[in-house]
Amino acid sequence: MTENLSPESPEDLARHAAKMAKKKAARDKIMATKAGEKGLVIVHTGPGKGKSSSGFGMILRCIAHDMPCAVVQFIKGAWDTGERRLIEGHFSDLCQFHAMGEGFTWETQDRARDKAMAQKGWDKAKELIRDPDIRFVLLDEINIALRYDYLDVAEVVAFLRDEKPPMTHVCLTGRNAKDELIGLADLVTEMTLVKHPFRSGIKGQKGVEF
Repeated sequence: MTENLSPESPEDLARHAAKMAKKKAARDKIMATKAGEKGLVIVHTGPGKGKSSSGFGMILRCIAHDMPCAVVQFIKGAWDTGERRLIEGHFSDLCQFHAMGEGFTWETQDRARDKAMAQKGWDKAKELIRDPDIRFVLLDEINIALRYDYLDVAEVVAFLRDEKPPMTHVCLTGRNAKDELIGLADLVTEMTLVKHPFRSGIKGQKGVEF
């Protein structure tokens, strides 16, 4: 049923227009002070869903802008994901995709192998980040590798601080991001878990989770 809304008076419309004009002027004043550009270190962490999804959203933006980019997956390498199918099948000329992991650590149950795979992924990540032609690198689930000390967070932070090209963006995803990485980052987003279907007995579903 459609609710009948009373028409707004000319005075109401004028007040609204004046209010919005004032907001726009304030916003324009703020934006006039923002002229700098730099390659950002971006961290997506927290227990909520959406960390990798947001990272891949930025990868698609890069593709849309014809910006060369790359993905290194540290944990989900064994998964057949929609992101991987799309990028490798249609955008491999703009985006390199390197699936280096073999699954979550409780699946492999082999710490030595997990550490070796994480190091291999980090070596590839450094190679891609150093490449001056690549503008954006997504390090998917690297925070999990750092959490379990498969990689040395001090080394990762030092590399991003000292060797990342000035205009290259790097996004690092995964829950439990280390404090040292958060301290270095330019942009940190924490995904908050409010409700998840897994708790109701619903498994991860194609198109939503992978």
